[in-house]
Amino acid sequence: MESNQTLTARDLLPAVNRALALAADKTLRLDRRWKASDGAPVITIAGRYAARSWTQWTQGFQYGNALLCFDLTGDSSLLAVARKHVVSSMAEHLTHTGVHDHGFNNISTYGHLRRLMLEGRIAANEGEMQFYELALKVSGAVQAARWTGLADGLGYIYSFNGSHSLFIDTIRTLRICCVAHMLGHSLQGEQDERINLLSRAVTHAITSARYNIYYGEGRDQYDVPALRGRTVHEAVFNPASGIFRCPSTQQGYSAFTTWTRGLAWGMLGYAELTEFVQSVAEGELGADGLPSKAETLALFEKAARAECDFYMQQATALDGICYWDTGAPRLYQLGDWQRKPADPYNDYEPVDASASAIAAQGLLRLGHLLGDKSYTQAGLTVAARLLQEPYLSVQPDHEGLLLQSIYHHPNGWDYTPPGAKVPCDEASMWGDYHLLELCLLITRMANGGYYTFFEAETKG
Repeated sequence: MESNQTLTARDLLPAVNRALALAADKTLRLDRRWKASDGAPVITIAGRYAARSWTQWTQGFQYGNALLCFDLTGDSSLLAVARKHVVSSMAEHLTHTGVHDHGFNNISTYGHLRRLMLEGRIAANEGEMQFYELALKVSGAVQAARWTGLADGLGYIYSFNGSHSLFIDTIRTLRICCVAHMLGHSLQGEQDERINLLSRAVTHAITSARYNIYYGEGRDQYDVPALRGRTVHEAVFNPASGIFRCPSTQQGYSAFTTWTRGLAWGMLGYAELTEFVQSVAEGELGADGLPSKAETLALFEKAARAECDFYMQQATALDGICYWDTGAPRLYQLGDWQRKPADPYNDYEPVDASASAIAAQGLLRLGHLLGDKSYTQAGLTVAARLLQEPYLSVQPDHEGLLLQSIYHHPNGWDYTPPGAKVPCDEASMWGDYHLLELCLLITRMANGGYYTFFEAETKG
């Protein structure tokens, strides 16, 4: 990709404000139409949100959109909508034992409400804060209970596919375990064994770094230096023996190509985990076979750098926008696709702007962590493109905010409009949400601030 080296966060504020006006209106209109009995809205079909039963991992994004819009606009009607639905509809997500998605659903709702209260954006209320924090504790413990231990002493929170399955997606949901730990909670197991939630999160992240990310170190025939940072969607293990078996994928093209949304989850997840580990006390890591704080930070930085470098150097078109998989079988039909802007209206392979929105935040956070302008400028460049047409949905009758989003291309779940040959011009709930998170981060940076999932806004 070609980064704009002079772009600043403040330069993007007019585009951010335009997106926010659209988002606030779309969020309120969808809320008036959508019934909780319909499930969670997932993707748009011909401009209207529809449910897609696989796992209910997007409901927190729906209500999180309202909270982010409130945070950025101050519109109290958005806060009222979010609060009402969090109370009425999110409790089942706290105790959902069948998914790895707790951080997606519950940090996006209870987590934002806690942060907004800490920042004084909503009035302080001790009982209300205890409600948010209890929810976060419960959710973190329930997620951590989905555990497969490995023969090498590592382990992971297994995906909805079963105990054999480690998804790269889960890296971004580990935030729930981190917050629960920060709030003093632990998971109690058999014979009242107390299981440390920070240990679970760190161990999972180390396992993903070892088995889902490639560093050009010869791990397999395709682990070559030129493909450093290649990321596999799913690592498969034998849960009985605790031995790694093979790479795999659910939503990508193959086990030996990179599904770009999975790459983006890793980019952002490792950057955020690094931010969190920086905040923990020195003695909280280094026991029970875990590396020290310094070793953990080095490992997470290695993973984040590799994935972000791969995104910038291998995974995107010239403008920083990615197609759905780096090895998509008909990308060759586009010619030298990396040397020209992404084309969501091509006849061969779809763009996935939702992956780019997630990746942009990962780039900005890694740049902030390292003081490395190359990552920051790449993140701003991607954001600037996403905040323009044909990615920003400017039509009021289209319920999505971020267009050119892909859910599951191999399964054919994404809508292809009449006259097109690949899915295009549709949105996803996670794409809309992550564009708004990106807008929040850019706004804070433009005003000399910063925020994380675990603390109130900081300045400077």
